[in-house]
Amino acid sequence: MFIFFLQPIAFGSWLPRIPDVQQHLGVGPAGLARALLGMPVGTLLTLPFAGRLVASIGARATIIYGFIVYSAVMALPALAWNAETLFVALMFAGSAVSTLELGLNVKADEVEKHGGKPIMSTCHGFWSLGIMVGSVVGSVFAALGVPAAIAIPLAAIIVLPVALYVGNLLPDHGKEERAAAATAPKARWQPPGAMLLGICLFVFGIGMTEGAVADWSAVFLRDVFGSPTAQAGIGYSVFAALVATGRFSGDWLRTRYGAVAVARFCGTCALIGLAIVYFAGSPEIAIVGFAVVGFGVSVGFPLAVSAAASLKDRPASSSVATLSFIALTGFLIGPPMIGFVAEHTSMRGGLAMLLPFLGLSLILTGTLRAGMGRKAEPASATA
Repeated sequence: MFIFFLQPIAFGSWLPRIPDVQQHLGVGPAGLARALLGMPVGTLLTLPFAGRLVASIGARATIIYGFIVYSAVMALPALAWNAETLFVALMFAGSAVSTLELGLNVKADEVEKHGGKPIMSTCHGFWSLGIMVGSVVGSVFAALGVPAAIAIPLAAIIVLPVALYVGNLLPDHGKEERAAAATAPKARWQPPGAMLLGICLFVFGIGMTEGAVADWSAVFLRDVFGSPTAQAGIGYSVFAALVATGRFSGDWLRTRYGAVAVARFCGTCALIGLAIVYFAGSPEIAIVGFAVVGFGVSVGFPLAVSAAASLKDRPASSSVATLSFIALTGFLIGPPMIGFVAEHTSMRGGLAMLLPFLGLSLILTGTLRAGMGRKAEPASATA
């Protein structure tokens, strides 16, 4: 849980500085959107190989070595001097983030299975808490006038030694599995089954919404309401706080009411919150909307990871890798899509593009039951 908390702090400190970087580079929403495509490109190029890396060296080693690379490359976006170099910098950042987060999710699944206790949602709650702390740190540095090129590397440098120490404390549950895999014949690649595809499509809209709010909430508050950078960054901080709140209660809610019922309630909240943001007449109302969206998307990805890892048609690591690929793709594709739409309509119109994807996620909540089986659904969920 602590390593989940530490991972997104540097990334979170970058998010409130996106408007500053956009202004410094002198690009509009479409130009920024093209630059933001660097992260999904880095993810798409990396995750197919990252799955093999985690299977080969283990989740623990991936986390330790991944933190070193991630801490170095997170400084690059703030050093960009035009949209093209920002694209390249974000491509490297996307590659590092996707690999490290894959290691985190595989490790959480290992710990959950060995401990016999649901922890996935709580782990992601600490991740949300970490990105909230990072966004607050970034907003404070912005208010103090500290340049992004100094503030983001400073956050990464402070976190890195703590992360390496905590990473070395993690147990290595996968030694036996890796030893057996090394001597076993290489399995042929299999396409994802129908149930895994359904779970992946469910989480795609959730990830897209998280990524969109991360990259555009500050820009939205600035462009629509004229909020200064320090205040605009609070929108995402509140969003992340409600994501963390939902995830900290997610394991209990899943045990009490079942994955499907919890996912449907939260999915409805996400749609309502996005409507509040769209029709908001003041920055305060918009921030309330972002908070409701945050609670709505909070448990989607943790529930999907547990459901995918429980499928019996393929190894859990393979299912989690596929799910992470789709979720991160949604997380990173959402922001550029909104930028392109906002360039030709408005920031409100850009965020409205998330509605059909969240609607699809709500429709596909039933796929979460397939991975966990009927035994995981309490009687209250049926009621």
